Amino acid sequence: MLKTRQCLLGIRTFLGVTSRIWGFILYILRKHLRTVIQYQTVRYDTLPLSPVFINRLNAVKRKILVLDLDETLIHSHHDGVMRPTVRPGTPPDFILKVVIDKHPVRFFVHKRPHVDFFLEVVSQWYELVVFTASMEIYGSAVSDKLDKDRDILKRRYYRQHCTLDLGSYIKDLSVVHNDLSSVVILDNSPGAYRSHPDNAIPIKSWFSDPSDTALLNLLPMLDALRFTSDVRSVLSRNLHQHRLW
Repeated sequence: MLKTRQCLLGIRTFLGVTSRIWGFILYILRKHLRTVIQYQTVRYDTLPLSPVFINRLNAVKRKILVLDLDETLIHSHHDGVMRPTVRPGTPPDFILKVVIDKHPVRFFVHKRPHVDFFLEVVSQWYELVVFTASMEIYGSAVSDKLDKDRDILKRRYYRQHCTLDLGSYIKDLSVVHNDLSSVVILDNSPGAYRSHPDNAIPIKSWFSDPSDTALLNLLPMLDALRFTSDVRSVLSRNLHQHRLW
């Protein structure tokens, strides 16, 4: 009887260890597969400009691209909150540890597919500005991770820079620059830019779809917008009423 119990205990221990090893292997495979899927889409080619386009670009002011974070560039959840939009077991791209109201909180952050390439390309065309309704301690940490010491996300605005109206945080783009003809905002929430709809490019909220290509799809438009003297002349054509991307 004793030998039987010892044998059963040994089998349970073996199965437990095997299960943990298999779980770790699945975690690595899912993370690798997510990386492969993220970068398998055809990349946007940035070709040298012709002399004509160089002269035209020099004739207009360099534009500012204002970027939202949550559900636009990334999606995150924190300790104890597993949102149904993220499939259990999906590994985050990075984990942030911040202290909010004297309590340590971990955020599990998932990057939207192609966000690194997107930022690399548009940083050559625009001055990039982060404008998030999130708390600064969180938004700053996310921005640092996305920036990767490239110094392309230098200017940042947070919840304290928003205007609270009927429970919604509104982003006043005049805080970013007083000349709105040169400012474009990319945000998944129409309420955030309702004071400046003619400066907005809508984008669908992103949570977990690894095949999403919305950021890549926006590159041709952003490439063209930098040549315009007033971005509102293009974006005011009811584009903000239709979430196309």
